[in-house]
Amino acid sequence: MDNKTMLEGILWDLKCLADLFLHGTIESGAKNVHQAFEDALTETLTLQNDLYTLMSNENMYKVENVAEAKLTKAQSKYNPTLKSE
Repeated sequence: MDNKTMLEGILWDLKCLADLFLHGTIESGAKNVHQAFEDALTETLTLQNDLYTLMSNENMYKVENVAEAKLTKAQSKYNPTLKSE
């Protein structure tokens, strides 16, 4: 397995963990449990950002800009009453 594939898998795992910790934070009733989930969420988001930055700097994770026309088309398709600002 090459580094890019391995790091993509880890990034995906961190995204899934962040989602779980977010729900735990939202749904926890006890203050100490809420704080534990919030701390875990913060740490996971930091790790996710650090990994994304590393991958981006190594050209392993590329984000492509979308043309304005495509955004407008999608916007009008899914909510024709929305107006662009």
